[in-house]
Amino acid sequence: MLTDQEIIELEQLLKIEELNVLPNEVNDNYRFLKKQFEEQTYVNENLVKGSKGVVLEGGARSGKTYSSLYFILYICLHVEQTCVINIVRETYNEFKTTLYLDFKKILREFGLPNPFETAKDVQSFYIGKNQINFMGADQPSKVHGATSDYLYFNEMLTIDQQVFKNLTMRCNKFWIADFNPSVTEHWVFNEVITRDDVGHLRSTFRGNPHIPIGQKIEILASEPWLPGSYVVEDDIIKCYNKKTGKLEPISDCNQPPAHPKNTRQGTANEFFWKVYGLGLRGAMTGIIFDNVSYITDWPEDIARTYGLDFGFTNDPTALTGFGEDEHNIWIELLLYEPIDHPDDLDTVLVSLGVEKDVPITADSSDKYTGENKGTVEMVRALKKKGYSIRKVSKNKGVVFWIGSMKKKKIHLVIRNEKLGKFAKIEQQNYRFKEVNGIPINQPIDKFNHMWDSGRYAHMAYNNPLTLHQTTQSLNELGINY
Repeated sequence: MLTDQEIIELEQLLKIEELNVLPNEVNDNYRFLKKQFEEQTYVNENLVKGSKGVVLEGGARSGKTYSSLYFILYICLHVEQTCVINIVRETYNEFKTTLYLDFKKILREFGLPNPFETAKDVQSFYIGKNQINFMGADQPSKVHGATSDYLYFNEMLTIDQQVFKNLTMRCNKFWIADFNPSVTEHWVFNEVITRDDVGHLRSTFRGNPHIPIGQKIEILASEPWLPGSYVVEDDIIKCYNKKTGKLEPISDCNQPPAHPKNTRQGTANEFFWKVYGLGLRGAMTGIIFDNVSYITDWPEDIARTYGLDFGFTNDPTALTGFGEDEHNIWIELLLYEPIDHPDDLDTVLVSLGVEKDVPITADSSDKYTGENKGTVEMVRALKKKGYSIRKVSKNKGVVFWIGSMKKKKIHLVIRNEKLGKFAKIEQQNYRFKEVNGIPINQPIDKFNHMWDSGRYAHMAYNNPLTLHQTTQSLNELGINY
């Protein structure tokens, strides 16, 4: 007869073995991760089977995060003995309300040493002799140049592209990235998922056999339409249109029957159901400029000035055409790439047909310095080349001017497909910061280059005094204005 302790140890050993030999009921994400990793086959420098990295895209409770952590456990218990695994989120503090709790539960479940039971701050820990590190993408000194054998980006859409490139370039064996599909445009969609060496899986809560019934009920309670009255084809929700007799995309004029129970109870939520129930890409919650329209032509009766936000190495220089009247703002993204020399910027401005007598309101930050690599140097050089460029004084704060812009209807003019994608990425990702899931009245410092350049022009339009005491400040730069 086995003792109670021996029975517990046996159950833990069987659980550990399940990580290697998959039972019938296993999450789709975990099965996909394990398959893509185990099938890795290289011929010389070419990956001919499996994946170098995997992107897991899915709605709420689809099991993306748990599957990734179980995979890390599998690597530590069945594959490696002394590897380094780096886990990355937008900020380090976010780990304490997310993955800390998940690891605490999983390590307890497998009977493994568990630092999360007692320690309030765990920056790294070990499973066997395998080291696992937590890194915030907001910690450049730790993230830049960090090497790893395995790499996991949790909530990928909030992580900077350069951080992703730097870390994956230094990852030796396999990387994972997961996210909720809360935007429709993002560099991950266009530059990562499309790669031949990257595996991509989209999942919903229905592919997670271990979802607690209470959570499943909450997700189902958000369904806004009668089950069976609509279908999803190629990521488009369609229903039967009585007027045409055809299956067509839902719209204001073509709606499926409402879900009777969820509508009556007030729990129906179209956005939540699309993103977290169906796993479709939608607009991120908490975005700053959510009420915008996309148009293809600049209005003939609206004069245009320019806004300019400098970017020198990693950040793009953003030039926008700007127009405004009593109730509307028009912004057109004209340039979106790093430019660190005024001669190069001048060449681009000429190619874009930027008129030298039309005002350009530029970034006034002096944090970048160096030969021809600072806002002061760029403004001075462009002024000497004949442009009517002015530095804006950032008085009253960013939040004040964001609020000022939001009082009007904003129209984004899209006449270039590539620039249009960048404009949509910023529109759908520029949002307020969150602390423990609660938005605070402070914007994130990313996805804001187009918006900053537009804001500078808006500040000049609404308050000429926001310009640097024009004559005085520019004379100090050696510029006659």
